[in-house]
Amino acid sequence: MHLPQTGGCQCGKLRYEISEAPLLVLTCHCTDCQRMTSSAFSMAFVVKEAAFRLTAGVPRLIPRIADSGRALNRWICPECASWISGHPRPDSATRTVRGGTLDDTSWLRQTVHLWTRSKQPWIMLPDGDQKFETQPADLSGFFASGGASSPSG
Repeated sequence: MHLPQTGGCQCGKLRYEISEAPLLVLTCHCTDCQRMTSSAFSMAFVVKEAAFRLTAGVPRLIPRIADSGRALNRWICPECASWISGHPRPDSATRTVRGGTLDDTSWLRQTVHLWTRSKQPWIMLPDGDQKFETQPADLSGFFASGGASSPSG
């Protein structure tokens, strides 16, 4: 992986770059992500907030409550409605960015699977990946503890 990495929405009006390697690449199998993506899961990566920078456009903030009951903030493109990123909490030091919004997705490799109790039965999870039936109670603590390894590439 070369830095910075760039990405954006489907119509191209919203653009961003990341200046540091992600702390984690994950797949979420919750039913909320299945509905939001019209797929079996969503893929995301987590970066330090300081490593994420918008380079074009102004996103629309969509506050909502997740299946877990937690408050979430999602950033979407006001033109094409592509879901770009989100914050687990307003004061979070990290940002979750949708994996498919990167210009180069070839280096992405998830190592953590969340909400596996909701995964589709035909999805096979790779041996060695970390698996959680729901979500770790303190996901920020999970990142800080070294429970997640940075992707290489």
